[in-house]
Amino acid sequence: MPLPSADELLDGAVVVSLPMRVRFRGITEREVLLLRGPAGWGEFGPFPEYGDDEAAHWLQSAIEAAWQGHPAPRRSRIAVNATVPAIGPERVPEVLTRFPGARTAKVKVAETGQDLAQDVARVRAVREHVPRIRIDANGGWSVDEAVRALTAFTADGPLEYAEQPCATVPELVEVRRRLPGVRIAADESIRRAEDPLRVVRAGGADVAVVKVSPLGGVRRLVALADELAGHGVEVVVSSALDSAVGIATGLAAAAALPDLPYACGLGTGGFFEADVAPALHMSDGALDVVAVEPEPERLDALRADPDRVEWWCERVRRCRTVLAGRGL
Repeated sequence: MPLPSADELLDGAVVVSLPMRVRFRGITEREVLLLRGPAGWGEFGPFPEYGDDEAAHWLQSAIEAAWQGHPAPRRSRIAVNATVPAIGPERVPEVLTRFPGARTAKVKVAETGQDLAQDVARVRAVREHVPRIRIDANGGWSVDEAVRALTAFTADGPLEYAEQPCATVPELVEVRRRLPGVRIAADESIRRAEDPLRVVRAGGADVAVVKVSPLGGVRRLVALADELAGHGVEVVVSSALDSAVGIATGLAAAAALPDLPYACGLGTGGFFEADVAPALHMSDGALDVVAVEPEPERLDALRADPDRVEWWCERVRRCRTVLAGRGL
């Protein structure tokens, strides 16, 4: 498919700012740029700190969704996990109500300014309501800290897996060696790596957490999942704090995979006070695979300030230049 021009990409593009119910990844509003193409809508939402080389993958994903559409699905419903931010244990029941029927919960830990006792209390509170627990440290621990924390968590019961307990591949390998009974999942070590398979070849992961936008689109995600399966590594499709448009793309990716053994991290729409389309209805711990069409009145209400619109449009132009340089 020829790469659309910058003018074609920005014709009809909308930048929105979605207010959040709780602080997540240190932010209380999520900005994304939505592209409209002949096949539908795509979402371009790399976080502000990402450089253009990395952000270009997100633009490639948005172009695929809006200009090519999604591959044929293999399933119509996707099991999703609850996501529990780094909140106090007293708020856990409130958060879990946003994930009706979820049988798996991912609990954020290792938050800056918090300690292990707070993490343990949060995980214990979630265990009272959800049978399967996975934790996500976003690379926030050293090896010794990870071993200590994971030992504390598993004293209360098993973990489905521990996601990115440490930042580097050698650290993940060492944690996996020292705690053979705990499955280790890689997230940042895959989606922010020039070689996504490096952590797997090094023996640092049992599970791969994959996200459509950072990998450059649904088709690239499906191809990577096939490679990972060849190494005995299963995948979990997750979101990058996406709007309803991005969540629909994540669901399309999960629906296109041959195998999907784990609940996916695609239930994060409940963290927004308002979104560009009605919230996807979760029932019995699953979401339907559906197309999403943003509503004009919602787009108008959530439209970002003019200076932010120009910032995002200029970012699209730069990232398109990066893609053109890659021969895409």
